[in-house]
Amino acid sequence: MSHSDFCRQQAAKAQADADATQLHNVRDRCLRSMAAWTDMADRAERVAAEREVREAASAAARILS
Repeated sequence: MSHSDFCRQQAAKAQADADATQLHNVRDRCLRSMAAWTDMADRAERVAAEREVREAASAAARILS
């Protein structure tokens, strides 16, 4: 399981917790948690994509030299 998958699972759990509660302050906390986990997942995916681009460019540079 990738880091972004883990973060997405945690975001889904936080959303489910928010949906299940009757308390406004708990719902708000869960929704903030969901937003944070979603941001972490997005960031992890962006970093992984940028790493792939850098590695591909590095491999191409090695082939050309």
